[in-house]
Amino acid sequence: MGDASTTGSVKITDGNKGSTDLPLLGGTVGPNVIDVRKLYGETGYFTFDPGFTATASCESQITYIDGDEGVLLHRGYSIDHLAEHSDFMEVCYLLLFGELPTVDEKESFVKTVTYHTMVHEQMVNFYRGFRRDAHPMAIMVGVVGALSAFYHDSTDINDPHQRMVASYRLIAKMPTIAAMAYKYSVGQPFMYPDNKSSYAGNFMRMVYGVPAEEYELSPTIERAMDRIFILHADHEQNASTSTVRLAGSSGANPFACIAAGIACLWGPAHGGANEAVLKMLEEIGSVDRVGEYIKRAKDPQDSFRVMGFGHRVYKNYDPRARVMQMTCHEVLNELGVEDDPLLELAMKLEKIALEDEYFVEKKLYPNVDFYSGIVLRAIGFPPEMFTVLFALARTVGWVAQWNEMIADPSQKIGRPRQLYTGPAERPYVPIEKRG
Repeated sequence: MGDASTTGSVKITDGNKGSTDLPLLGGTVGPNVIDVRKLYGETGYFTFDPGFTATASCESQITYIDGDEGVLLHRGYSIDHLAEHSDFMEVCYLLLFGELPTVDEKESFVKTVTYHTMVHEQMVNFYRGFRRDAHPMAIMVGVVGALSAFYHDSTDINDPHQRMVASYRLIAKMPTIAAMAYKYSVGQPFMYPDNKSSYAGNFMRMVYGVPAEEYELSPTIERAMDRIFILHADHEQNASTSTVRLAGSSGANPFACIAAGIACLWGPAHGGANEAVLKMLEEIGSVDRVGEYIKRAKDPQDSFRVMGFGHRVYKNYDPRARVMQMTCHEVLNELGVEDDPLLELAMKLEKIALEDEYFVEKKLYPNVDFYSGIVLRAIGFPPEMFTVLFALARTVGWVAQWNEMIADPSQKIGRPRQLYTGPAERPYVPIEKRG
């Protein structure tokens, strides 16, 4: 850390207090930022930025996004190259350690993750405390938060070795925890991890396998899941990542921080977007009603919105969507699901949106959530598991960001300021005298 360089200054002028020069800091790529750390001390003013959309809360070397150009880089590597040539374990290593692994480094990393995949046997009793119809994200928040009660030897955040052990444990155990949440909801026995399987293959086996027979997984589906994990591994300072960093800034243990991130991701405006895509498709109902709903989407007076199109950050095509589109069609061809009316509807909607002048002009391209929702439905996941899979994949990003924050000497406990608009100080009135 500490690679940001001063590239100039910005003068802040106030008629009563004179002027103050604030440094401009430049990163490797992207816009310069105004360093406002001394603003209050020198001027008595705070900045006002609801949602922190114009504020850099930290310095990071992990992920870079250029929303205007549709660029997503992990440690300098483009997401489409990683998704095409790499696998999820390699991307995990890259996010954690900053470089792609050598053959030996990858073999050692995969082995370490593989031998951390089991969870403490007493956690089975923890699951039984939930209702069978509990939302799997509710279970994820509770179980991940409870990991600190089972793994005391990796909660000291001041010990680099313990931080790394906690990182490995979280990445390794999240598929097991997620699969157990699914199995519990359908009343099937939990499946133990299989050390001979890949990360994605092991997860699929724990979700869909049963003790009574061998589980067979199509290589196409296994690769599709691996790509989904890669595409969701990290996405810079989004709401859940910022939550993990904020929780971590207080010195909370890593398991509590990741549980906080999962809770934030559960929000429909963040991790629930691909689930919202399916709900929208169900509302439209059939292919012959697509035109009607496209018309509604264009009407500013109509509350209907086409979910899974456009992105808050990407003002161009979502770079993850290109990979996910290809993966989507590979999966649909592999499974032969042409007779699924909802998936047929989705493909029709995609075709119209890519050609319709209104959508093209406003750059409302299908995003990663649109395609991932379709893929996950085709594979057989119920909608309530979609965000769980997002959390599983994003864990490595959260862990990498948390580790970076802990090691940053300039990091302070998060304490946003506010613009207070409530009453000024006033006298207390006894209850018998209040009108």
